[in-house]
Amino acid sequence: MANKILMPKLSPTMEEGQISSWVKEEGDAIEANETIAEVDTDKATMEMTSLEAGTLLKILVPAGENAKLGQSIGIIGEEGEDFADLLKEIESESSSNGASAEAPKESKTDEAPKEPKPQETKQETPAATEPASQSKTNGRILVSPIAARMATENGLDLRSINGSGPNGRIIKRDIEAALEGGAPQAAPAHSFTQTVDIQGASAFREENTSPMRRVIAERLGKSIGPIPTFYLTVEIEMDDTLAVRKKINAQIEPEKISVNDIIVKAAASALVRHPFVNASYQDDKIRFYEDADIGVAVAIDEGLITPIVRGANKKGFVQISNEVKELAGRAREKKLQPEEYTGATFSISNLGMMGIKEFTAIINPPEAAILAVGSATPKPVVRDGDITTRSIMSVTMSCDHRVVDGATGARFLQTFKQMLENPAMMLV
Repeated sequence: MANKILMPKLSPTMEEGQISSWVKEEGDAIEANETIAEVDTDKATMEMTSLEAGTLLKILVPAGENAKLGQSIGIIGEEGEDFADLLKEIESESSSNGASAEAPKESKTDEAPKEPKPQETKQETPAATEPASQSKTNGRILVSPIAARMATENGLDLRSINGSGPNGRIIKRDIEAALEGGAPQAAPAHSFTQTVDIQGASAFREENTSPMRRVIAERLGKSIGPIPTFYLTVEIEMDDTLAVRKKINAQIEPEKISVNDIIVKAAASALVRHPFVNASYQDDKIRFYEDADIGVAVAIDEGLITPIVRGANKKGFVQISNEVKELAGRAREKKLQPEEYTGATFSISNLGMMGIKEFTAIINPPEAAILAVGSATPKPVVRDGDITTRSIMSVTMSCDHRVVDGATGARFLQTFKQMLENPAMMLV
């Protein structure tokens, strides 16, 4: 008997998933618990497995498109089975919800009519002076987030690619075909005397917001407004920390630890001494954590993710360094498991390596604070009546005033500053 394949909940915060790719094709046999598709959730790419054995009779949501939790994305049953009645049931359910399961909602346009569902085989398109994706939407390029990322990574010009998805949408298989066929890339010759006749508004492309970007927007939208936030900034002399790092790296070559690894350790050590900072506001309760689970902000294409170093207060510099490198690498590949990026007790965002001297970061609820770390730069300071130069780093802590008072946050930063200016304090 034919059954629906529903979009499962693959992460704790997932409300919608995007089909990254179908591992199985229509007509393929499937074993129970076998991977049938890869799904982009709010934070990672997860494998979706089949709950039963059978044949993949129909794919309802193609790669590159989104589906809400519980939405029918495919049909599984016995080979050659008639599933017309089930398909009508799915279409009826989709119509009643105001959305089509077979043709996910496109960007709003007045001129783009609804088109019938594309056939299994790619249709041949007549030669034209412009790709179909542009001609149908007055310059707008419809492209899935996965396809857009692949095009950017491989230097492809989306205007040179014909989309085979709904309404001429460029999807993953179009990029793959372009890469295999060596599609032309737009690389105009640059010249100081070059003149170009440009008429009309610039062409543009639109993407469905990725699940990760939607969660970032939703969670941080709940931060600044509802959370009473205040900021504390302190300057720290980093000369001793830089000297300690140099000595450690000389002993562990070819491995190296970063300044940020030492900052993570210092923050973790300070947190266990100041429990109100290592806490979170939970309805009418304050939750205090025994260990410091530090979320380390990592920038990826879709936004920001914070893989967590668990129990950082109990770990040494080298172990923290190895874990951060390993977690950050898998974060960029979208291979983190939910438990590896959810449930931090405190977060650190470091933009110092990009030359940013000072900034403020937004608290990641339900954490009570986040530390924004700037670059360490040489500055003249007065010591014992003489002017000398020190490497000064500015850090700003954003605090949830429901948990952290001004004096509490100031005392935490004092301890944090002492540990970085005298790294031996981390051993006490």
